[in-house]
Parts: sequence; structure tokens; C-alpha cells
Amino acid sequence: MKNSLLQQPLFITCKGKLISLDEPKVMGIINTTPDSFYSQSRSKFVDDALRLAEKHLTEGADFLDIGGYSSRPGAAEVSATEELQRVAPVIEKISQVFPESLLSIDTFRAVVARESLHAGAAMINDISAGDLDSEMFPLVINEKVPYIMMHMQRTPATMQNEPHYDHVTMDIAHYFSEKINTLHRAGVTDIILDPGFGFGKTLEHNYQLLRELQHFSLFNLPILVGISRKSMLYKPIDSTAESALNATTAAHTIALMNGANLLRVHDVKEAKEAIRIHQLCTTQA
Repeated sequence: MKNSLLQQPLFITCKGKLISLDEPKVMGIINTTPDSFYSQSRSKFVDDALRLAEKHLTEGADFLDIGGYSSRPGAAEVSATEELQRVAPVIEKISQVFPESLLSIDTFRAVVARESLHAGAAMINDISAGDLDSEMFPLVINEKVPYIMMHMQRTPATMQNEPHYDHVTMDIAHYFSEKINTLHRAGVTDIILDPGFGFGKTLEHNYQLLRELQHFSLFNLPILVGISRKSMLYKPIDSTAESALNATTAAHTIALMNGANLLRVHDVKEAKEAIRIHQLCTTQA
């Protein structure tokens, strides 16, 4: 359970707005890919993405995360040009129709991130924490936008090839500490940490991270949890991504109890409900 007496207030500045993450927020997923693991998150056309954006926002999404590169194991390689062609029109259209929306670009490529920011995105969500593109940190430093920094072992193509850690939580904390120090020295303060559930982790690693999520609060930075409908939830119960909403809500509740500040989800309404029930349970009279 998060100890509010020890935790300092958590804020990020996004699109000129000071946003508190002490009250957990929700990020709705919009994939412009044909092969993302959960079919209902795919938006093949701009109008499809716009409809999903409207649904997420109507249900209370605080952020929208647009991605054009499927990072699931075995996914086809996508060039930077194709990735940008997938995401830029979607970002532009959502920005036009919903100008107050806060959009995140889900990419590990600096060139895609840069053009997406110009198209209307206001945040970068990088699954590689800068490891797959040396130009990413300079871009974040120059653009001064919030940066979601995720841990991944190796690359999307190789991350599930016998992942190994001495102690998964401590190893990732050490990894984050070096990255954070680099960015802090350059003046970047709007950093969000994502332990990277399912990215170079076994089932046991994932559940250890979920149990020990509170350890990452030592950085006094917001913690994002991205576990929505993932195989770590549906495989143990012999289910599928399409049938994993109940398991997702259960896992979100555990994550909130252990200090999660931002839930990246396919199902916004249910995530908002989990946050509300958690708040009722933890608010002192």
C-alpha cells in the first residue's frame, strides 16, 4: 500500500498543463498496426482511430497513446517511414477534432517521435528507454516533453529468449537509476517509469514486479503499469486476450494498491472504475 506520508507530490507538465499523478490516471491505447496482440485495439484507418479516441475520451481517458509499431514477439519489422505514415495522420486528426486531448507517441525511434510531436503529440512513450536510438535522449532534452521510459531486456525480437535477472526488481531499479541521472543532469524532470511487464520477463518475473512495484517509488517519479489483457494475465487462466478483461481489472487493482500512478489500458471505463474503488478504499475520513 502506498504510504502518502513518504511520497512527495507527483506532477508532470504536459501541453502547458500541470497534471497531478497523485490521483492515478488512465492512458487509452490506440494501435495503428494490423497485428497488435489485442485485435480490438487495432485501427487500420484514421476514422477507426478517431472513433476509438472518442470512445476512450468519453469514458474518461486522461491520455491517448498512439503506436504504429507492434512490439509483440514475432511481429513483422516495420520501417520508420511506414511507422510514421501510420501514426502521423492519426495524431493530426485526433488533435484537430479533440484539441484538448493529451496525446502520447509510442515509439522507440527519435525521428518518429519528432515528427509526431510536430503533428500534435505531447509526450513520448519509449519501450527502449533510449537504448534502441541514441538520438532519443537528445530529442527529449531539446523538446522538453514528458518521457515514459520503459525497461526492456534486449529487443522486441529477442526479448523473450530466456530472459534472466539476478533480482528482477533490483536490476530494473539499477537500470532506471542510471537513465534518470543522465536525464536529470540534462534538466529533464518530467519522467514516468514503466517496468515493462512482458518485455523480456518470464511469468514469474512479471508477478514479482507486480508484487514489488512499490520499490520503484524510491525515485519519486510516476509509475506506469501496462498489463492490459497481456498473456501474463490470460495464460495462467487458460484464456485469451479477448476474454481477459476481468483478469486485467484484478491486476490493475493490485497495481494501484502497490503504487501505480498511470494505467495504460485497452478498456478505459473499467480502469477508471478500478481507480474509483481503490480511492474509496484508501481515502481516510
